[in-house]
Amino acid sequence: MTALTLAKPDDIDTILPLIAACHAEAGIAQDDAGRHAAVAPLLDGAPHGAIYIAGPARAPIGYAAISFGWSLAHGGLAGTVDEIYIRPNVRRRGIGSDILAALPRALGAAGLRVLHLEVAKSDTAARAFYERMHFTSDDTRMLMSRIL
Repeated sequence: MTALTLAKPDDIDTILPLIAACHAEAGIAQDDAGRHAAVAPLLDGAPHGAIYIAGPARAPIGYAAISFGWSLAHGGLAGTVDEIYIRPNVRRRGIGSDILAALPRALGAAGLRVLHLEVAKSDTAARAFYERMHFTSDDTRMLMSRIL
């Protein structure tokens, strides 16, 4: 079982390179200052989200970033897996499964009512993985965004 720890302010220099690697792999254009500004409040305890480190805190193998909101339809606190990243050299070893099994237990115990995530419709392998982890899709709806 992969250890999952809530990231704290002292973890910022450890987590930022992982986030940069995730963004580079995903084609997300954000500079180091932008990443720092996005991450620091979460590590300082902002109520809008949290970052969990996977593996040893001093040498993490991945992370999961969760954003929090409220859902009337689900009766309370809702979470969205904003990012999940595992170092390429340790992928396909069950780490993602460990993370996605541990998060609902930990967050559910803290009052979370629903956990969402986004996946490309064309990524059949990722969709199959998330379905094995008990995430379901609702083909009657789609995520739409407006960048501000």
